[in-house]
Amino acid sequence: MIFEPVTPQNAEKLRPYYINCNYRLCEYSVGVKLMWGSVLHPAFCEAANCLIVRNQIDGRYQFDFPVPGPEGDVDAALTLIEKYCTEQGVRPVVSVVPEGEAGRLFLRYPVVRLINERPWKDYIYRREDLAEFAGRHYSGQRNHIHKFRKLYPDAEYVPLTAADEPLLERFWQDYGAEFSKESAIAKNELRLAKEMLRHLAGDWFMAGGLLHEGRLVAISMGEQCGSTMQVHIEKALYSYPGAYPTMVQEFARHCDDSVRWMNREDDARDKGLRMSKMQYLPAALGGKLCFEVGSELDRLHEIPTLHSDRLTLDALTEKDKLPYNALCLDEERNRLWGYDWHKDYDGSPMEEYFLSVAREDFRLRRCVNFAVRLGEDFIGEAVLYRFDCRGGAELGCRIDKAYAGNGYGTEAFAAVAEWGLYKIHLSRV
Repeated sequence: MIFEPVTPQNAEKLRPYYINCNYRLCEYSVGVKLMWGSVLHPAFCEAANCLIVRNQIDGRYQFDFPVPGPEGDVDAALTLIEKYCTEQGVRPVVSVVPEGEAGRLFLRYPVVRLINERPWKDYIYRREDLAEFAGRHYSGQRNHIHKFRKLYPDAEYVPLTAADEPLLERFWQDYGAEFSKESAIAKNELRLAKEMLRHLAGDWFMAGGLLHEGRLVAISMGEQCGSTMQVHIEKALYSYPGAYPTMVQEFARHCDDSVRWMNREDDARDKGLRMSKMQYLPAALGGKLCFEVGSELDRLHEIPTLHSDRLTLDALTEKDKLPYNALCLDEERNRLWGYDWHKDYDGSPMEEYFLSVAREDFRLRRCVNFAVRLGEDFIGEAVLYRFDCRGGAELGCRIDKAYAGNGYGTEAFAAVAEWGLYKIHLSRV
């Protein structure tokens, strides 16, 4: 797979997938990819008739759950993600997984770590609830709206387009004069919100505001994805009491009837936002599950000792350094090994390199290298590697040419294959 960074110039390639996506989570939208691009570093490719998005957060790849297009094959897309991660030498991480898709991944992966943190959850509301604020539970919101209408009877909702940039610029000046939050997260979100409202030229986003005496006192911007309006931006001047709930209501009322849900996104770990969003009585908190896929080696604390009729297989030691180097450097012997060490050689002292790589690979549980011993003599190695995330792994065995032709390779291979299948319980080798 070849990934292309998401930019304002190519983001239209994502919209055909997101416009029909009913995952309801805010990450499955163009707006979040653009607004939070400096954090997510999103890149995408189209494969298996699906949109596959790879984010890079704190230097680690994290994949969105695939978004299928017409005839999209999500399982095939997941297989491509797994293959890509194997080739990159990293564990697959499938993040912001909708709760409705969790069962598919639990059945798919034998070894997995699940993370489900509350601060990630989106606040999802029924559109009609926000549009009407009906019932006694919403009496507080109705009171605030009545106060706003009484104080500012001439205020009206207006759609916003790229032509309204002067109005928006004045709003940001007014908003900045009242902005009092000191957290770096809040300041960064404000900066990104300003940048996002420069993308109103196309038809991806819906934006509106409350206009009073020629000035905006509140704004909102969203993007319809399936039956959900992803509300990317909500801002109002604190000096206009009731502007926030009035803006929320008007934006919901002006949504198309095909919109059933309003996702007002997460609370950014902000106490005030959390309290406010809860007061609007969400119909659901949209969980975003993170699946960190592991391997059967994760259960091992150390490399075990195996025995066959003639051989012992165990961990490589310092005394194996010289014969192990000779085995790894035997180009003729390793022509069918399937791996060229030259491409990864880091220039470290050759006498230390191969043993240190084998130990590091086991520390990261990428693979397990067994030294093959005949009595006290090191005669080769067997390596269980390339774990495929779904219960499978590959097995390679190489024997020093001085010991070739005696069936030691077959014997060592069989010992590790049996251990893999019946001790760490692989499905296939």
